[in-house]
Amino acid sequence: MKMKTVSKLLRFAAPYRLLLVLVVVMAVIQVGATLLAPILIGQAIDHIIGVNNVQFDQILIIALQLVVVILVAVVAQLLLARSTNKLAYNMVHDLRRDATLTIGKMPLRAIDERAHGEIISRVITDIDIISDGLLQGFSQLFTGILTIFGTLLFMFLINVWVTLIVLILTPVSLFVATIIAKKSYTRFNEQSRLRGEMTGYIEEMINNQNVVQTFSYESRSQENFEEINERLYQSGVRAQFYSSLTNPSTRFINALVYVVVGIAGALLVLGGSFSIGALSAFLTYANQYMKPFNEITGVITELQSALASATRVLEIIDAPSEVADSKDAFVLEAVTGAVELDNVAFSYTNKPFITDFSLQVEPGEIIAIVGPTGCGKTTLINLLMRFFEIDDGIISVDGKNIKMLTKDSLRTQYGMVLQESWLFHGTIRENIAYGKPDASENEIIAASKLANAHFFIEQLPDGYDTYITDGNGSISEGQRQLLCIARIFLIDPPMLILDEATSSIDTRTEIQIQRAMDAMMQGRTSFIIAHRLSTIKNAHRIVVMKDGKIIEVGNHQQLLDLNGFYANLYNTQFE
Repeated sequence: MKMKTVSKLLRFAAPYRLLLVLVVVMAVIQVGATLLAPILIGQAIDHIIGVNNVQFDQILIIALQLVVVILVAVVAQLLLARSTNKLAYNMVHDLRRDATLTIGKMPLRAIDERAHGEIISRVITDIDIISDGLLQGFSQLFTGILTIFGTLLFMFLINVWVTLIVLILTPVSLFVATIIAKKSYTRFNEQSRLRGEMTGYIEEMINNQNVVQTFSYESRSQENFEEINERLYQSGVRAQFYSSLTNPSTRFINALVYVVVGIAGALLVLGGSFSIGALSAFLTYANQYMKPFNEITGVITELQSALASATRVLEIIDAPSEVADSKDAFVLEAVTGAVELDNVAFSYTNKPFITDFSLQVEPGEIIAIVGPTGCGKTTLINLLMRFFEIDDGIISVDGKNIKMLTKDSLRTQYGMVLQESWLFHGTIRENIAYGKPDASENEIIAASKLANAHFFIEQLPDGYDTYITDGNGSISEGQRQLLCIARIFLIDPPMLILDEATSSIDTRTEIQIQRAMDAMMQGRTSFIIAHRLSTIKNAHRIVVMKDGKIIEVGNHQQLLDLNGFYANLYNTQFE
């Protein structure tokens, strides 16, 4: 799993090959210069022959060479750090971009099946963790590997037998680090998952704080949070415990290696086959050889956490996208508004939900869709917009199968107002012009007047320049819905979808909006979903659904005369 994650991450480094090459070159230069220094120091020591017998001229030359080598190492290290940072930040930028692009293309069903806070956690928190892991770990990992092989080469050149002692003891350090790393990865993966769960729960509680307080749920909400927080705490403690074992364990083994090398080298010096300078250089190399193991294990915490987060982010990036437009799909233009559903079937997780659904809608016809909760009303709208793909049957607009149309051209033919108002952070003007950014001031004002929103907008201190946020207390929920309706008036689509569009508006405002909507729906094909049956009396036809099927069709009076499901529903509301 980890190697698969790493290989996928490397895809994001491919566009920055030049930076990657620069990182490699600077790492080689920096490591090479660092490894050259002990040899020069050892040579200088060997020129100190005895008391009053020091070859200062040779030492001076070596000192100048040492200064040059150190300067080269410093410059290479600076360029390495800069290149690594730039590479890491570019990769993180592309990861976040691809994640948000994928979310924009994911089927709505896939998004609805996930906690929204958990998705947010992956795009923000997890990618930040990847960034920290890449920045702190990549450079040290790469230079550490180079240092290991470089010091081995230099040690072999000095003395083969002592180098073999070092190699024999190395697997012990690697074995300990590998075992602990596997444990750490599992714990960090669990920690990332719990972090996402917590983010989702907090978002849910904040967004529904009024409901929490209404039902006096604060204490139970806090208990649930503390339960998740406790699991996250325990997971974090275990992850840090395993990762913190790595460094001291390998340091202990590496210290033993250093002692063995020192004793073996001292014996060789006493035997006359090793100079003091060579021993000094070899001890430095032994330390440098083991040091990368310490550094690499030291960043394992960051790397393991980054890999666990990368797995979660890549799950989003690799998630299936919406069904793409077919190669021969064409743009829908000049729509009259004739819509036909022919034996349409749809299922959730292989469980049939809508079956044998057939309906023919004439241009300009107003169709109301009613039925009990969960009967398929909203699902039907999602099928019309191709947010969901049908399993069987045909949906056509003006005689054209919507599967043969580009999604964008299909969706732009509909104006949709949902039960929950959605406004983004920006001015009222920008929110109304969301679907038509180049709209003129007169067009925006005209749309606002049609939606009966102009009056209250003008009463605001900044008028159309009033800045809206999620917590903007100066705008009521009903007024926010009016702005959403004004947005639809502005784009003037040939077909309308109104999903409980007046549910958040008071009765007086509802009457005003209903009149404006009645005028707007004239000549436009309209689909209305409503629980309050008083708002759909003027619909040309009312489609009554139950369990994903049509059970009654007719106008308001016809259905009352039928004295069936609709009549019972209507009479229940007005008893």
